[in-house]
Amino acid sequence: MRDYHINIFYSEEDGGYIADIPDLEACSAFGGTPAEALREVEMAKAAWIEAAEAEGKPVPQPRYRPVIYQAAVAG
Repeated sequence: MRDYHINIFYSEEDGGYIADIPDLEACSAFGGTPAEALREVEMAKAAWIEAAEAEGKPVPQPRYRPVIYQAAVAG
């Protein structure tokens, strides 16, 4: 099963790492380290999906892939 792509990047403005899941609108988290941001966004993902299901809203399938992966498959 494919899982959601997670971006993790350092935010100078926030002084830590931001992790986000592009397929899940507004699903992101903060951490002092990349590993902490990843742990936090995994919890945010579970809460996002649980809330969507409780509201009867659709949960999108994982689709987002960075351009570098798209180019590798096309070539």
